[in-house]
Amino acid sequence: MNTFNPMYVTFAIYIVAVLLIGLAAYFSTRNFDDYILGGRKMGSFVTAMSAGASDMSGWLLMGLPGAIYATGMSEAWIAIGLTVGAYLNWLLVSGRLRVHTEFNNNALTLPDYFFHRFGAQGKAMKVISAAIILFFFTIYCASGIVAGARLFQSLFDVSYTQAMWLGAGATIAYTFIGGFLAVSWTDTIQATLMIFALILTPVMVYLALGGADEMRAAIRLVAEGSGKQYGSLLAGTTLMGIISTAAWGLGYFGQPHILARFMAAENVKSLVSARRIGMTWMVLCLAGACAVGYFGIAYFGGRPDQIDALGGNNERIFIALTTLLFNPWVAGVILSAILAAVMSTLSCQLLVCSSAITEDFYKGFLRPTAAQGELVWIGRFMVLAVAVIAIIIAADPESKVLGLVSYAWAGFGAAFGPVVILSVWWKRMTAAGALAGMVAGAVTVVAWKATGSSLYEIVPGFIACTLAVVAVSLLGKPAAGVEARFDEADRAYRSLK
Repeated sequence: MNTFNPMYVTFAIYIVAVLLIGLAAYFSTRNFDDYILGGRKMGSFVTAMSAGASDMSGWLLMGLPGAIYATGMSEAWIAIGLTVGAYLNWLLVSGRLRVHTEFNNNALTLPDYFFHRFGAQGKAMKVISAAIILFFFTIYCASGIVAGARLFQSLFDVSYTQAMWLGAGATIAYTFIGGFLAVSWTDTIQATLMIFALILTPVMVYLALGGADEMRAAIRLVAEGSGKQYGSLLAGTTLMGIISTAAWGLGYFGQPHILARFMAAENVKSLVSARRIGMTWMVLCLAGACAVGYFGIAYFGGRPDQIDALGGNNERIFIALTTLLFNPWVAGVILSAILAAVMSTLSCQLLVCSSAITEDFYKGFLRPTAAQGELVWIGRFMVLAVAVIAIIIAADPESKVLGLVSYAWAGFGAAFGPVVILSVWWKRMTAAGALAGMVAGAVTVVAWKATGSSLYEIVPGFIACTLAVVAVSLLGKPAAGVEARFDEADRAYRSLK
């Protein structure tokens, strides 16, 4: 019996390629700065593509198309909110954060930046912010491992445990070996693969349907049978629902793995080009993901005999259309985009956790005089340690903790977002204000989630953090030297624009 499957070959080639990139990055990593931020020498294209790939996980190719397929374009509000939030993050934060981290003791991590930016009470913020990062990102890593495992399970005849190790093994390996350079270089390839898949797949569906008229007729037929208005942004939703989904965009300002890309950029001018590249990539990818889900309504509406390809799971819409419409060799390449999305996000999360432990705890409190080589290896072993914990959590695919992904996004956005924005725009901000905002944002997210409200918890959390930062800062004064250092960084930023 011939069991040869071209998808095995394409997936194997892809995994070998990322491991080779990790090996190349290993020989380019000379110190801890290289391992954590790539020596702050990332160009515009790599910065843009890495920021995009690390942001968009398997949700882009599975969750969003599945939601559009099930409900219609009213689910696209999350894509709109993310686009606006990402653009404002590039515009308002990226360049300023790049300069301010350099002026604050060349900070390599977000907690380290807070520590030096505010002076007094900095240690408390360093510990609290690093602890928040470790808690939420370990959960994020576990969810990424599960997503990869489910992909392998759906495509290949393997057990969940085998699929989990296949999906996570390569990502852990190249992150361990090559650090930030490996993650950024592979992210660039993965982002290219993702946009290729999300443009080509809806085009092929459109051609298979026979054109715009045929597609509209098929969707109209499905709509008449279900009573849904698939093409409307407003049908089936409420103002509260729109605010909650669009509010996902607020989360960008506080995501450590995305902010790390800004900190690693070569210079401020490169971030301007990176913003254009990154936003173009993001808009095309989100539009492609929405198109896959929307066109899928028409495709399966006119071909009910093929609907078994979904396996009863709407989130398989991208996988189903790809396997039905493409040659197995091409399908293997396109489906590798899902693995790319999972790996790119998981790798940067592992690295951020590693940097938080190594830079903010090990070097910050245990070994302040540790040599660069020692820090690099501690960083590598911390990648393994976090990965092991994440795998233990992910060993149970039904674990409730995996439902906290949106919760973690809200937690980061509310606890760190306003603090990051105001830290690069308002010199009057104090250490007490930053700490109060961080705690207020995190606590509000937890408390609001417990109420069961339909309003996404990031909205009240973001507001609470902002109010706490401003109110507490106005009651005191910044530590000595803080305002002078802010002014120096601000002048440098304006001269580099």
